[in-house]
Amino acid sequence: MNLTLQIWRQKDANDKGKMVDYKVTDISEHMSFLEMMDVLNEQLVNSGEEPVAFDHDCREGICGMCSMYINGEAHGPDRGITTCQLHMRMFNDGDTITIEPFRAAAFPVIKDLVVDRMAFERIQQAGGFISVNTSGNTQDANSLPISKHAADEAMDAATCIGCGACVATCKNSSAMLFVGAKVSQYALLPQGQVEAADRVKNMVAQMDLEGFGNCTNTGACEIECPKGISLDNIARMNREFMAANIKG
Repeated sequence: MNLTLQIWRQKDANDKGKMVDYKVTDISEHMSFLEMMDVLNEQLVNSGEEPVAFDHDCREGICGMCSMYINGEAHGPDRGITTCQLHMRMFNDGDTITIEPFRAAAFPVIKDLVVDRMAFERIQQAGGFISVNTSGNTQDANSLPISKHAADEAMDAATCIGCGACVATCKNSSAMLFVGAKVSQYALLPQGQVEAADRVKNMVAQMDLEGFGNCTNTGACEIECPKGISLDNIARMNREFMAANIKG
């Protein structure tokens, strides 16, 4: 498979940046997208050029670091996967593939395809935790009955890997799906009730402080989310936020 890659190149946060075309040949349809990028970078290094900077870690769809905007879609044309799980069989011989970093004011570009997603970390630090002492004081699980429905929904919310596809896809660069998931995974369980009101108020306040936009319910975030996080989590976050502010 022979391809033309149009890749965003940007030396640092202060550089204007531009799209640069590259040719890659003999790409196997069985390669992952990142393996194809490895082939390109090996080609660039061998020719004395600067390789393309991109994030990656586990390459198993768990860490969320490999985020790229591919042909106008977060993580590319497949569904329910991260970039590292995207395979080249989704493309055709002779295709031109456009590859960009996630675009959001709260995700500034560090270099090439790498963006700073520390905004998510700061939101998590604002309230995405519990203060229950579980060190040597754990209660028997059977003494805290939790419905299977609530447990399943909490686990579904907890599958969010914080990749930022929701932000990159949203026309307002909203982080509400991410924050909704992080609020929900605690709001549905008894362990999360101790600081429930403070959690949602602090996380929403930090989200606004970071400069993310608001949700307009277009649903693009749920479609592009590699873990299929439901919009129901945004509704739950809104309910938690309203209740917390009524209580004062």
